[in-house]
Amino acid sequence: MATLAIGSLLQNPRLSSPRGPKLFLNLKPLCSLDLACSPHRKLLCSHSPCSSNSNPCRKFHVIKASSIDTAPIDTSSSGDVLYEQTFPVNRIEKVEGKLLIRLDQSKDQLNWRLTIGCSLSGKWILHWGVSYVGDTGSEWDQPPKDMWPHGSIPIKDYAIETPFKKPSKDDTFHEVKIDFNPSSAIEAIHYVLKDEETGASYQHKGRDFRVSLVNYLKDDRNMIQAKSSFGKCPDAVEELPNMVLKAEASCDSKNENRRLEGFYEEQPIVKEISVGNMVNVAIRKFPDAANIVLHLETDIPGDVVVHWGVCRDDAKTWEIPAVPYPPETAVFRNKALRTLLQPTGNGSRALFTLDEKLNGFLFVLKLDDSSWVNFQGNDFYIPLSSARSVKGQSDSESEETSGKAHTDGIINEIRNLVSGLNSEKSLQTKVKEAKESILNEIEKLAAEAYSIFRSSTPSYPEEDSDADDAEPTINISSGTGSGFEILCQGFNWESNKSGRWYMELKEKASEISSLGFTVIWLPPPTESVSPEGYMPKDLYNLNSRYGTIDELKDLVKSLHGVGLKVLGDVVLNHRCAHYQNQNGVWNIFGGRLNWDDRAVVGDDPHFQGRGNKSSGDNFHASPNIDHSQDFVRKDLIEWLCWLREEIGYDGWRLDFVRGFWGGYVKDYLAASEPYFAVGEYWDSLSYTYGEMDHNQDAHRQRIVDWINATNGTAGAFDVTTKGILHSALERSEYWRLSDQKGKPPGVVGWWPSRAVTFIENHDTGSTQGHWRFPGGKEMQGYAYILTHPGTPAVFYDHIVSHHRSEIGALISLRNRNKIHCRSIVEIVKVERDVYAATIDDRVAMKIGPGYYEPPSGPQRWSLALEGYDYKVWEASS
Repeated sequence: MATLAIGSLLQNPRLSSPRGPKLFLNLKPLCSLDLACSPHRKLLCSHSPCSSNSNPCRKFHVIKASSIDTAPIDTSSSGDVLYEQTFPVNRIEKVEGKLLIRLDQSKDQLNWRLTIGCSLSGKWILHWGVSYVGDTGSEWDQPPKDMWPHGSIPIKDYAIETPFKKPSKDDTFHEVKIDFNPSSAIEAIHYVLKDEETGASYQHKGRDFRVSLVNYLKDDRNMIQAKSSFGKCPDAVEELPNMVLKAEASCDSKNENRRLEGFYEEQPIVKEISVGNMVNVAIRKFPDAANIVLHLETDIPGDVVVHWGVCRDDAKTWEIPAVPYPPETAVFRNKALRTLLQPTGNGSRALFTLDEKLNGFLFVLKLDDSSWVNFQGNDFYIPLSSARSVKGQSDSESEETSGKAHTDGIINEIRNLVSGLNSEKSLQTKVKEAKESILNEIEKLAAEAYSIFRSSTPSYPEEDSDADDAEPTINISSGTGSGFEILCQGFNWESNKSGRWYMELKEKASEISSLGFTVIWLPPPTESVSPEGYMPKDLYNLNSRYGTIDELKDLVKSLHGVGLKVLGDVVLNHRCAHYQNQNGVWNIFGGRLNWDDRAVVGDDPHFQGRGNKSSGDNFHASPNIDHSQDFVRKDLIEWLCWLREEIGYDGWRLDFVRGFWGGYVKDYLAASEPYFAVGEYWDSLSYTYGEMDHNQDAHRQRIVDWINATNGTAGAFDVTTKGILHSALERSEYWRLSDQKGKPPGVVGWWPSRAVTFIENHDTGSTQGHWRFPGGKEMQGYAYILTHPGTPAVFYDHIVSHHRSEIGALISLRNRNKIHCRSIVEIVKVERDVYAATIDDRVAMKIGPGYYEPPSGPQRWSLALEGYDYKVWEASS
């Protein structure tokens, strides 16, 4: 019996204990390993990644390799190489380090010092603030200026950010030192860690580390007293979900009235990094052999299991092939096979003997119970029959040719309309009206084209590029603006707290306009159960936490005065009731719109409505409105028209439109005639085994379906692009920014004139942080959306941050080069570490740490903007 040291298990943090002893296992030689009792069986037996089945494993049949079922092929002889390809892959590896927290007295014996250090490499930032004795709630305050370490910058009025520094070049720790006076009224220091290199932010929905400095009690001399221990006390440290903290000290009630005492803690901290590896696959045909041999090899360290199967047609349906199988192979649920790769000097490999009549070989790699490796979000697919592969391609090309012939008629109709538009330029009268009429017909034709082709994949309305020269002053159609809009979100999740947000924003009106914005989105104006405005009650009561109705009118007037269009945030999906029904359920409304329970959908058991079934997804926090009721639609149309006339809104941001049919939105917009309207259709993207899929067509299709239901009269926030950008930048997987046809992978790649692109808003960022954009990479995101087609939206927090000047420069470049919602983007480079594109042949850009420069030629390029991992060029005239 051989003794085998499994060192790689200890080196892989996914498989080992952080402080576990070195592990030696006595195993049989690999050529005759009995999997029925093997420690590798866990790897072979856990959940499957294949699309055919993902239920928990119940039966597990182990196949032992023998002389009978091992392929009798002489691989030592040379064979013809039929196929060979190397796949670059990325995997996540955990790196462990130490988090140091030390509280001690400074040398002058007057002040105290909190030192926070980190042993892991990276550009670490401490995002921190304080709370005072007597504070209620979870909000932070900005610390006093005398506490700010060198290099700190303010983050609005509630926090600062301080970069970690090494005490000397030879030190491995990065640290921040915070000095404070113990006689102050500061109750606690709150902080989170950010790594600007990876974009990792060790926080979740506002949760933070909290170092308690006092215990709210005072002694006879009226001095603030401190807790003497730092550890497992609930108010001493609050764990972050992405960090491992193991405090050793305990909370002792006897210490409550003792003076401030120092402490020193070292806690383990785990950071995830992306590691690049390769998978090489080669297929050979050997002389006098009936089968072919597939050679699979990878440089991924440790134990690697291949979860594999074959397919017999282009549908790529997994199935188990006939024997022979490689050694250490197990059947998984009669759907697939699992083979433990054999170790080599630089990784591991396996040989698979396969029938050459099969169509393809499918596989993914399993590293442990929760770690899988696929290729760009999909299963690895190896074509086994070149003839069938060619046939599949020609069939696809034939279908594409047929589809193209069918679309030529529609495209020609659009071009004829555009020709008519150009001919109208020579007219001296009614030019604007003629242009608007023709452009409206183009938009309707695009919607008609979408309806015809929605059954195909992908399904979206193609927009004709010949319409790009439309002047920015032309209204394309109700609700869609001119095409040159740049949207500013004029609030965040905390804006209501001052009680005078309208007046504060009024003071910034000229500044916002000067940055180049054309439209501003204001917060919900109505009386609301929640202070943020998204739980409306009396729709006609516009005295809210943001200010009074008169202050709102004054703000809108000021915004109009500096050339900004104004969007009102209207919540039409749900409404909070004023009264309870006879069963004690809150579903009777008051105010001017005093609806009864007929206005509430009938399929939400929480609110016992007597209306019809909901036409969308229910929002369970308050009664969902039944828009199928004639009286409801009549009242809402009247309310929207009143807002347009009374307040002066130019358009709408429509909240939670996933909750009701887009056809109702079409009616509301037809009546209220907004200049611009955008809906929030936010649902989850597609993920497999915790990783975002490369293909997000199904997600963007749902958004496009909603837009089409409105008859194209409203746009929608491009949540697809937000999610793909997020994943691409966070994991350095810039290849995600191109779909299978070489177009942008979000709604902006299908229906750009209806895509409102963004990277952050009050829900994803701010103090909610539901889906925060990777830290330190915000400007890469803005370099993308502000140079690409679609209507870009910029979040308020970023405008008032240190990103302000860079965002302003990008907006200026967009306006200078007349980039609009239908601009043509050509993706010229998309790799693991770089994405590059040209837009309208006037602008070139790249994001990511990889290299790209626009090629020299007849078109001369000059560098216009440059920042952290992004560059933008302009074509010289």
